[in-house]
Amino acid sequence: MINHSLFENTATAFTLKSDSELERAYFLFKMISSEPLVRIGTAATNFALKAHLPVEKLIRATVFDHFCGGVNEDDCLSVIDKLYTERVSSVLDYSVEGKSVENQFDNALEKILKIINFCDEREAMPIVVFKPTGFGRFLLYQKKTEGIELTLEEEAEWNRIVVRFDTVCKLAKEKDVEVLIDGEESWMQTAADDLVEEMMRRYNKDVTVVYNTLQLYRWDRLDYLKQLHQRAKTEGFKIGMKIVRGAYMEKERERALDKGYDSPICENKKATDDNFNETLSYSLNNLKEISVFIGTHNEASCYLALEMMEALNISKEDNNVWFGQLYGMSDHISFNLAAEGYNVAKYIPFGPVKDVMPYLIRRAEENTSVAGQTSRELSLLKAERKRRKL
Repeated sequence: MINHSLFENTATAFTLKSDSELERAYFLFKMISSEPLVRIGTAATNFALKAHLPVEKLIRATVFDHFCGGVNEDDCLSVIDKLYTERVSSVLDYSVEGKSVENQFDNALEKILKIINFCDEREAMPIVVFKPTGFGRFLLYQKKTEGIELTLEEEAEWNRIVVRFDTVCKLAKEKDVEVLIDGEESWMQTAADDLVEEMMRRYNKDVTVVYNTLQLYRWDRLDYLKQLHQRAKTEGFKIGMKIVRGAYMEKERERALDKGYDSPICENKKATDDNFNETLSYSLNNLKEISVFIGTHNEASCYLALEMMEALNISKEDNNVWFGQLYGMSDHISFNLAAEGYNVAKYIPFGPVKDVMPYLIRRAEENTSVAGQTSRELSLLKAERKRRKL
């Protein structure tokens, strides 16, 4: 029987937080709970960074250190080691966004290869992650997705993207490291899907190395998984899939409205939740061919996964099932699952403070807009403060 009060255990959830870190977390989520404060704070931070005002120390001591592991890989080591004392693995996420020239893509490739070699030396780091647009221009993926013929120059550019993907997946296979490839906007995603599928064909023959990402606020993604599953069974390769609800909803809806096509986004939150849970069920029921990384902060979906695993007799330690949450959030899920023996990983963003700010701002905005997320974090932090005082 699954214990449905598992995520209420704050002693386990915040076992790694000192009293001062607990107070900082409480202060941060209190700030994030106010939409006007988030808007003002975002604008002020952006201005201060652009004007080169000396605010990096303040950002580092507050929001950065709560949500990020450090400014480089070595900086993250103490966080990685600390998490692993509680059986929580780490996925280092180089969270620098919006690059658009070839040498920057080559730099991103070198960074990911370095992280894979870094992972190879550490049991605590079995997984690596990158974004498709970290390795190539967004507009190129978009042209491929829309079926627009590429120029000779663009073909050469696309081939370099393919080589970058292949280089990462090949090394990951050699080093026994799993690769999660993030999902992005729908109007470039088909090109990324096709490329990731090709990597699965090459490297997921016997075990799952390469994972794509399904953003399940899109109503068409479960159908895509089912079609991919048929191809995988026919052609003899395994599927790796990270399942998440998604990160670009407003942008997706606005573009659909602007361009006059049907929105790819589910009509409401319930439809998204149902889509996520159906995809979770489909994956767990087909574990022979599908490995799943369950990326969610939703407690109901986590409990559902635990119930299904029990009903299907799936071992807690089965490497084909992982749970993942972001560093600095939902510790009540991550640490309590890990304490029960499930495979759990925290996504740990890192990078120079200035470059990681778009990521941090998105986290703050998401927490403000996701109904109940911040209040849940606050109530748990409050409960732990009270428990410690007693």
